[in-house]
Amino acid sequence: MPDFERDSATGTPRELTQDAADFGKDTLLRVLVVDDDQSILSVCQQILLRNNAETVCVSRLTDAEIKLRSQRFDLLLLDMKLPDGSGISLLRKIKIRYSDMAVVVMTAFATVSSAVEAMRVGASDYITKPFAMEELTTILQRARQRAKFNYERHLLRAKLRSQNTDNELIGRSMEMERLHRILSKVTFSTHPVLILGEHGTGKDVLARSIHFNGPNANQAFVAVDCSSASVGRELFGDESSSEPKNGVLSAPEGGTVCLDEISELSHDLQMKLLRALQEKCICPIGGLQAKPISMRILASSSRDLSLMVEQGRFRKDLFFRLNVMTLKIPPLRQRKEDISLLAMHFVAVQDKRDKTERTLSEDTLRLLERYQWPGNVRELENAIGHACALSDGPVLNLSDLPTQLQELEVAHVVDSGALEIMESVADQPAISAPSARKIVPIAEMERQAILGTIDELGGDKVMAAKLLGIGKTTLYRKLKEYGIEMEVEPVSA
Repeated sequence: MPDFERDSATGTPRELTQDAADFGKDTLLRVLVVDDDQSILSVCQQILLRNNAETVCVSRLTDAEIKLRSQRFDLLLLDMKLPDGSGISLLRKIKIRYSDMAVVVMTAFATVSSAVEAMRVGASDYITKPFAMEELTTILQRARQRAKFNYERHLLRAKLRSQNTDNELIGRSMEMERLHRILSKVTFSTHPVLILGEHGTGKDVLARSIHFNGPNANQAFVAVDCSSASVGRELFGDESSSEPKNGVLSAPEGGTVCLDEISELSHDLQMKLLRALQEKCICPIGGLQAKPISMRILASSSRDLSLMVEQGRFRKDLFFRLNVMTLKIPPLRQRKEDISLLAMHFVAVQDKRDKTERTLSEDTLRLLERYQWPGNVRELENAIGHACALSDGPVLNLSDLPTQLQELEVAHVVDSGALEIMESVADQPAISAPSARKIVPIAEMERQAILGTIDELGGDKVMAAKLLGIGKTTLYRKLKEYGIEMEVEPVSA
């Protein structure tokens, strides 16, 4: 587990470990088990070894602290009651010193209060002794995913420190790998490229990646909004006014021009652009002398241009001129495996600006991967920015996300509860139709879940919202809908 020192200029933690390129070479999961019950230690060791995890077992807090200082661990299984103190005290230190490490609390006392205390301090999970092998195996799988997440996060942070990644496509899905392979061929060509994709998928990033990784990288990159009223003057230039303007297509320094949302060009400008591409020169408005095109042309569109051609809304000949090479970016909902990587990237970018270090909780990551992202990558970037702005600490939780994502989590919890009820009803003997099937509306199940949690926690609404995976604002709104007046909590100074 990495150690940190304070940066002399900013006062923020700075990593002192090996370079991120070396981080994670040894992918074996390392687990520290702390329990004074030798039978528990023995069982844990057997299960962990069976699941290819390197295990260290100790029975005292002091021994655990010595091990933590000398070795890196991905997961800590921690008993709540130990001979030399409470496990909570070690948990508090770990969340400060080793924020990357997952901590699962073990206890023989299955009470809500002990679970709440552990989760409040920062435990990532909770398990009651005696536990089944399947329970511990599931915890290991989550820890392994988290270790992989942390490894990739370290790589991203190292990359951000060493170079600019603003013009780099982020993704490891099959669709993005295919796009990367095509991109390597397109980059060094001089032909026009048509970039297609929904709003927010990253067409602008792809265009910049083509330019900045190609032979024109040291020349200008200009993006032109084709829906702008002055697009004709900007592209072709204007010599008819007292303040003549050079068209970007004939800029003497060369480079790349990206025609953003080319589907919005008027028919007259479509014809003028087609003629320019055919003759490889442009004639400014009011000008008498043609000027050669010096810029490589890229074009992007979120509309289906082939359909627009069929409908007569876009010139077929211009479409074929631009469609020499086509790159299509899939929507984010079709490449779910890229969501966590993109989320980490946006957190790392925000951390670089704020000179801090944050991470995403496991529940937050799972929710991000369940959401359909109608606004694609741009919506994900905005959601991460929202979470970073609202977060009070280094961990971005469900309650820090925008409202629409929090409500998705509430719906997921309620749907899961409805499924459990239906399964339990299905397992009951069919005595009579009315008594065997009791239909509970989704809204009523949600109400019972919220009010029941608040009641179990003795009225602690903040912790109830956290355990339910919703924001405090959402919780108060739901309570208002139920007609329950809640006292306004004092704002901390």
